[in-house]
Amino acid sequence: MRYQVLGTSGLFVSEICLGTMTFGQSPGHYAAASGVMQSDADKIVGKALSSGINLIDTANVYANGQAEEIVGQAIKNLGVSRHSVHVATKAEHQTGKGPNDGGATRYHIMEQIKGSLKRLGTDYIDIYQMHGWDPATPVEETMSALNDLVRAGHIRYIGVSNWAAWQLSKALGVCKNRNFERIHSLQSYYSLAGRDVEREIVPMLANENVSMLVFSPLAGGYLTGKYETSNPVGRRTTVPFPPVSEVTGKQVLAAMRKIAEKHDITMQALAISWLLNQKVVASVVAGVKTVEQLESNLKACDVKLDSDDIELLDKASKLELEYPGWMFANADAARAEFLKTGKLQA
Repeated sequence: MRYQVLGTSGLFVSEICLGTMTFGQSPGHYAAASGVMQSDADKIVGKALSSGINLIDTANVYANGQAEEIVGQAIKNLGVSRHSVHVATKAEHQTGKGPNDGGATRYHIMEQIKGSLKRLGTDYIDIYQMHGWDPATPVEETMSALNDLVRAGHIRYIGVSNWAAWQLSKALGVCKNRNFERIHSLQSYYSLAGRDVEREIVPMLANENVSMLVFSPLAGGYLTGKYETSNPVGRRTTVPFPPVSEVTGKQVLAAMRKIAEKHDITMQALAISWLLNQKVVASVVAGVKTVEQLESNLKACDVKLDSDDIELLDKASKLELEYPGWMFANADAARAEFLKTGKLQA
């Protein structure tokens, strides 16, 4: 297992993070993605920790808080030191029917941190993430509340999830101007089947030294290839999330199969390995239901992709240029080449 520094902090996180949206029993559409109860969760967490994973990601709304309870109990049951495990959780999503039971307000954040600490059975959270952008709340209020939580010792580091580049950029400006604790990570969807973040988010993260934590690295199971069968079984049959272009998806799967056969590896390991080759990615959040699935994902750490592999995967999954991207590609190409080589083109 390799470790990466989180943002501009000094915190090292494992390149594979254990995701826990599968823990507990979720209602509605996400029922199929959940169902891992305490005894099985203990085995999964135990395997993760013994394999070098030191980051576990959860959220206050996963299975209505049950996932946090299971994570906290698993750490206790396994008898591991709390300080050897980095726990990341989230708040912002609606937790009740009232107008103040959601969002990134000071009120909601302060209420939710108490609940998460209690459910996790801990007195601090390593990475506290805003689960989404709240258009109803000034970002100054949100960052002030999170800064206060750091100062009070309830959280160690601040992260966000599902934010656009401009939203994160604005928040970073607030942090700098008001001397607040800065944001160190953005948790975002990124995969060979969905590279939209490369348009605006990835360049911004690289420029601002903010790390990406990746969720749905397999595009909801799509990149395993199992949904190409005549009678597929799995969550995507009822909840096709995240969305995947069928045209691009087929190109990607074809390229992946060639490389998987070449290296004698699984499609899962290949998909995650490609992400680990992206500079802004600090950790890939892998949610599993079994120890066997976790073991398959962990094999990504041992995959060595060569330049030909990367080129084939990049070509198959390449984004179509959109404005201003195509303008940059045309107008700035010579300048970029000069920066790279030091030679002016005639």
